[in-house]
Amino acid sequence: MCWQPITSKGDIVIEDDVWLGVGAIVLDGVTIGRGAVIGAGAVVTESIPAYAIAVGAPARVVGHRRQQIER
Repeated sequence: MCWQPITSKGDIVIEDDVWLGVGAIVLDGVTIGRGAVIGAGAVVTESIPAYAIAVGAPARVVGHRRQQIER
């Protein structure tokens, strides 16, 4: 087996009121904004904005919760 160094793209930041679905994977260097929802089994490879709803592998934003909150 070949030796491979451990590398990191930075810290993982999960802000307040975030919901992470079961089995979601968050990679290093990612920020998940306040109030975001990450679906079950999602693989978060890029930062997710506040109040976004993200699903899939890789995770993609499919909607926003902010409109519901402002009503």
